[in-house]
Amino acid sequence: MNKSEMEKAIIENYQKEENMMILVFAQWCINHGLDPKTLYKKAYPNQLNNPALVQALELTVSREEAGDIPDQTVLGVLSMFGNDDLAFVVTEAIDKRNTN
Repeated sequence: MNKSEMEKAIIENYQKEENMMILVFAQWCINHGLDPKTLYKKAYPNQLNNPALVQALELTVSREEAGDIPDQTVLGVLSMFGNDDLAFVVTEAIDKRNTN
């Protein structure tokens, strides 16, 4: 594998993992009765209609069909990709849920 092929493979792998992170976020939102687009927009107001989020939403299932995604899992996945703004918004949603 030459350098160009290796770089391409690394980028593709990162994109797949990033898409999985977005899917985990979206499914966590669905599981907790939250709108993923609203939370995403709150974290990233300049990124309207993120194509990866739209694609992830197509892959989500109902709360009843989904497995549980612990709060710490979604926060860990977000922080692994440096999505601190989105992790902050998720933390706010968790705090709000826990105080109600």
